[in-house]
Amino acid sequence: MRMIKEDNVRFIRLQFTDMLGTIKNVEIPLSQLDKALDNKMMFDGSSIEGFVRIEESDMYLHPDIDSFVVFPWTSEKGKVARFICDIYNPDGTPFEGCPRYNLKRNLKRMEKLGFTDFNIGTEPEFFLFKLDEYGEPSLELNDHGGYFDLAPTDLGENCRRDIVLELEEMGFEIEASHHEGAPGQHEIDFKYSDAVRHCDDIQTFKLVVKTIARKHNLHATFMPKPLFGVFGSGMHVNMSLFNKGKNVFFDESGDMELSTTAYQFIAGLLKHANNFTAVTNPTVNSYKRLVPGYEAPCYVAWSAQNRSPLLRIPFSRGLSTRVELRSVDPTANPYMAMAVLLAAGLDGVENKMAPPTPVNGNIYDMTAEERKENGIVNLPATLKEALTKLTKDETMIEAMGAHLYEHFIEAKEIEWDMFRTTVHPWEREQYLSLY
Repeated sequence: MRMIKEDNVRFIRLQFTDMLGTIKNVEIPLSQLDKALDNKMMFDGSSIEGFVRIEESDMYLHPDIDSFVVFPWTSEKGKVARFICDIYNPDGTPFEGCPRYNLKRNLKRMEKLGFTDFNIGTEPEFFLFKLDEYGEPSLELNDHGGYFDLAPTDLGENCRRDIVLELEEMGFEIEASHHEGAPGQHEIDFKYSDAVRHCDDIQTFKLVVKTIARKHNLHATFMPKPLFGVFGSGMHVNMSLFNKGKNVFFDESGDMELSTTAYQFIAGLLKHANNFTAVTNPTVNSYKRLVPGYEAPCYVAWSAQNRSPLLRIPFSRGLSTRVELRSVDPTANPYMAMAVLLAAGLDGVENKMAPPTPVNGNIYDMTAEERKENGIVNLPATLKEALTKLTKDETMIEAMGAHLYEHFIEAKEIEWDMFRTTVHPWEREQYLSLY
């Protein structure tokens, strides 16, 4: 209440995330804050993708007090603050279709196995496009820079710097920001944290990036592959399990200074990789990025040395020992993605799995026969293929929970069918004159 008074906050956003990873919110005037903090704010759940039917629409928002933050860019006449909320049923039970609650459910399973924290660090990439005369996104990039370029080549530098300043004012610890490999592509890295908080931070990050970009007359998109022939946007996920402040992936006397638990976790991720891809790469467009030649992984393998496999082990050890999954893209619902990744890794730990031999050569240079000899399989090539694999993995289905799984499959099959039956410009270019 002191912060609200000092910052002249006049409105509160009660924010949550739907099944597709889209941020939703109910905005209330400050006069309704006590009601919100008493968990008595209601909304219509039937209007939200993947929630409930119209005959059971009443749902309650339970604000997480620790998620309170003031949006620094809002009006000096009265700022806007927000709480991130969990969704509850009218009878006071958690709503199983709430992605944030579902992640917490998976974390409880982790705790039963003797771990206290699932720490996450992500690297979400995005493109900046110019807005047209009507304020709509165009396909015109605002720069022609490449990796780590400076102005004047990197014309997105000022926008990126303003994003960093806003994030820092909101409590983010920014580790680095730079131009990425494709023209108009950028990356801002922020510090790792526990899974729920980091997923909250990913959603906040996306909101800030889009908001500040528009102030620069730009449109920020986290679409994985907006342009043909250039690098796509990923969201590499760095994972580690902790027990009371100790990183259990680190073992000074272990091979590569990795613990048995780390190897088991790697094995679980590799076992389920093809099956969780529908969740970590959930759009038709996601699979335009997962192709050879653009640094995105498309083969299931691991290494401590090179960046072509799906999983790699960054050089740092001690508290920084971690496993990096390189396939995830920023269209993923972060709460759902982290839930399935945690479940996959824990399956490896529970069943004491051993990973295959690491692949230290460049997989992109291998022939199909060489990949087969090394036991390397491809990630799914389409959303449809990924969905089919997901339906056959009970561990991943359990990690999602029945409600999210059923609604996710239904929504994504509709998305695939719409794509499959649409006549695309490429088809007209190829066939209209020829035939």
